Amino acid sequence: MSLRVFPRRTNATPIDADTRIGYPGLFDEADRVEISVAFTWDLPAAERIAHAWSAVCSDVVIGGPATGQPGAEFTPGRYLKLGYVITSRGCPNRCWFCSVWRREGQQVRELHIKDGWNVLDDNLLACSEDHIRAVFAMLQRQTEPVRLTGGLEAARLEPWHVDLLAALKPKAAYFAYDTPEDLEPLIRAGRMLREVFAPTLHSLAAYVLVGYVGDTQEAAEERMATVYAHGFWPMAMLWRDERGQASLDWSRFARTWARPAATAARIKAITQ
Repeated sequence: MSLRVFPRRTNATPIDADTRIGYPGLFDEADRVEISVAFTWDLPAAERIAHAWSAVCSDVVIGGPATGQPGAEFTPGRYLKLGYVITSRGCPNRCWFCSVWRREGQQVRELHIKDGWNVLDDNLLACSEDHIRAVFAMLQRQTEPVRLTGGLEAARLEPWHVDLLAALKPKAAYFAYDTPEDLEPLIRAGRMLREVFAPTLHSLAAYVLVGYVGDTQEAAEERMATVYAHGFWPMAMLWRDERGQASLDWSRFARTWARPAATAARIKAITQ
């Protein structure tokens, strides 16, 4: 029997009978243990967990995005909970803060499209028109509310993308404001979307990179307010150093701007 082990549980962690979180239980047995690590800051814990599982199984391997290994074809429910889906890998951009182009390459690889309702592609809008239309056709037949949480690149948004989004009416569609160059495309995307798409609160959102070297909380809050003013619900994405570390103050800041109630309170406070 093969088990898949994760250092900690997240909203995306599988929940099937062959999934374990952390260290082995008293009665766990396995022929193979695959430890999947999504975040680099979980690698030290993964090493400790692997050592513990080696007492149960002689075949223990560590893999996942945090190790720098490129992803293969996507299998629903294997390393992500059923409903989460990846239809492409890679990104043509070379963002300084992002590991995707280093790990997956700058040539986008379009995968066989599997069913799901939460799309996590690295850069879906960098795919071919045929692939994007096929992904939206798949999403149209889902019975669960659709979410595009991988992030859509505003600079690549075209009118036909907007038409697809308007027809789909997703529960959430995330864009990004990571660098100053992202602002004008994001403002343009907001105008395009509002012309044909009547979003509900939180359905259009934008990740906002915060906490990087030279950033201040005052400047970060100003970016949050700017995103909100142009029709997107802001969501903080905390920058971490090579060891996966971030200061306590920035961690607290990011938590505030990742919880809807706290975000709403801060928006009210800084926009009055």
